[in-house]
Amino acid sequence: MSVNDSTRILVAGTGPVGLLSALAFAQAGFGVVIAGPPARADDGRTTALMVPALKVLDRIGVLGELSKDAAPLKTMRIIDGTSRLIRSPIVTFRAGEIGEDHFGYNFRNSVLNAVLERAVTGHSGIEWRRALVEHWQLGPDLATATLSDGTLVQSALAVAADGRGSPARQAAGISSSSRALPQAALVLNFAHSRDHAFTSTEFHTETGPFTVVPLPGRRSSLVWVVRPETARQLADLDDAALSVRIERQMQSMLGRVTVDGGRQIYPLSTSLPQRFGQNRIALVGEAAHVFPPIGAQGLNLGIRDVDQLVEIAAKHAADPGSAAALAAYDSSRRPDILARTGAVNLLNMSLLSDMLPAQMARGLGLNVLGGFSPIRAFFMREGLRPGSGFAAIAASLRAPGRIRDTRHD
Repeated sequence: MSVNDSTRILVAGTGPVGLLSALAFAQAGFGVVIAGPPARADDGRTTALMVPALKVLDRIGVLGELSKDAAPLKTMRIIDGTSRLIRSPIVTFRAGEIGEDHFGYNFRNSVLNAVLERAVTGHSGIEWRRALVEHWQLGPDLATATLSDGTLVQSALAVAADGRGSPARQAAGISSSSRALPQAALVLNFAHSRDHAFTSTEFHTETGPFTVVPLPGRRSSLVWVVRPETARQLADLDDAALSVRIERQMQSMLGRVTVDGGRQIYPLSTSLPQRFGQNRIALVGEAAHVFPPIGAQGLNLGIRDVDQLVEIAAKHAADPGSAAALAAYDSSRRPDILARTGAVNLLNMSLLSDMLPAQMARGLGLNVLGGFSPIRAFFMREGLRPGSGFAAIAASLRAPGRIRDTRHD
């Protein structure tokens, strides 16, 4: 079914997921209104996007400009940096093991936001209202948003890309289970004297992950998850003292460290809504899932939300916000979101727990990953594309060589 150009989609929120939503819906032929102010220019964070997310960026025409200022992730490893009784060996994932040149790219958020904003501004099918949604009225046929500039926007489908607090989610009557965590993430970038070899390293510590991700040149980004009071103490250190602390924490893996300015602290929490769509509103990004920064899952999961929502909306082009369309979106996203959030939250809890069974379970899992390459390849494929690990197993069972071997058994 072809998309009716007059069918209008309202995207509430102008972070990366909101901007991507607007571009993806416009590319699919929908008329789009996006509401919200431009992103903060001082966002010092970076985002690692995996190959499937890169394909979405390529499809909407922004990957070429973005990749000029990004570093490929060719190797990813996990190091047990705890001092507990049971410790795990280093686990290394190499993209070449599953026939990929790289797992993805690491982008600076400031660059990602700027490129997406230019693409949205320049798209003739997108109208950007630089005002917040102040009130929602959700009827049987239309969603009506009252903006802070006094104007109204009506749409068949409203996309809630308005973050973890999501006023749109609340207006839709979707309850969520949320919990503040006893952790905060210190985020900054730094230079180092040794080459990173395009390797991302996640140290597991008693307070959470200490994750170093490559940037172009001899530079990397850091997400250091600690207790909130520790994050404040670290952020208050002068550059020289903080550089020494980071170098020591990563065991001088990258040589001499020199931190940039602009360090930021983000309190951590978890949140999962009861449903992912209802009453003309579909949830994407952090409106649909919030969890700790482990394994580069956050924005990648949000981009899969957008990709699947656009696909389902196109199949229900006459009324993309109908109950049937939102039910299809909810059922399609539920397995992926529950699996990813569950795995990340479980791993995070195992790091925080002093209980021996939790440490043993985490250690056993990492031992299996490190020592058994077929299992490692399965998890690498699943980490990139949900279902692809199972597809690879099925393909290997159907391979002619496997059939001949079976006949000789």
